[in-house]
Amino acid sequence: MIVVAGEALIDLVPQGTGALASLRPALGGGPYNTAVALGRLGSPTAFCSRTSLDAFGEALLDGLRQAGVDVSHVQRGPEPTTLAVATIDEGGSAAYSFYVEGTADRLFTAPDALPEGTRAVSFGTCSLVLEPGASAYERLLRKAAAQGVFTALDPNIRPGLIPDPDAYRARFRGWLPSVSLLKLSAEDADWLGGTPRAWLAEGPAAVVITHGGDGLTVLTRDGSEYSVPGEKVEVVDTIGAGDTVNAALLHGLAVRDALSPEALAGLGAEDWAGLLRFAARAAAVTCSRAGAEPPYAAELA
Repeated sequence: MIVVAGEALIDLVPQGTGALASLRPALGGGPYNTAVALGRLGSPTAFCSRTSLDAFGEALLDGLRQAGVDVSHVQRGPEPTTLAVATIDEGGSAAYSFYVEGTADRLFTAPDALPEGTRAVSFGTCSLVLEPGASAYERLLRKAAAQGVFTALDPNIRPGLIPDPDAYRARFRGWLPSVSLLKLSAEDADWLGGTPRAWLAEGPAAVVITHGGDGLTVLTRDGSEYSVPGEKVEVVDTIGAGDTVNAALLHGLAVRDALSPEALAGLGAEDWAGLLRFAARAAAVTCSRAGAEPPYAAELA
């Protein structure tokens, strides 16, 4: 079982140009997209979050169920669902503005225990920024790592939500001793201001960096570095692409029985090349269609 912990929200995606273009609601949130992608790939997955009792909250849970994701560990509340308004540039890249005050996912509380059979827990995005939920997710991260559970972190930086960048960067470094696999975009790495080698020295067994259409690179604690090119595709938008990479990496590691820092350290060039190519292919499918619509396993066979 892979557990994904973090927010579920509604992306409002413009259907045209201009400030008053109509907006189409789409199911989203980095952790949510990761959970859906894992379910579609066939990995046993559970979602650990807090969603609203409103119509958007119900739609989010339905989307998880349709992907085969266990939602029995999702907390519910009467507060509204978080909204993210997307802006798509000419290259298909998305930027977001958020409506987060008083929303349900901010009030997440850490569970007493992880679901039975948990092999890995994935964290990231808004859920590690917005209090008081951020501290609850942080406690869950540290507890899982202390219990020997494989942990994955995708910070998925949203600068507009971070009032004190230096404080966040310090907090990020404080998470690293509890992280097995760190995945982030090149833009996130630049914003955080550190280096993959320095981050590896603080805890993770591997750091995967995405370079958009140019592919992916992994750096490992033993000094190895492997890269693969991106898959060529006509990009509709990039919503959910990084989340799909995150899911594909976790799925691929589970298939290889490599969800432990020790197993991760034992992967060689051929293993990493296959894993990164699979993630690049999965992300390309997501980019080829509107919104966060990650592929099913059959589409990647």
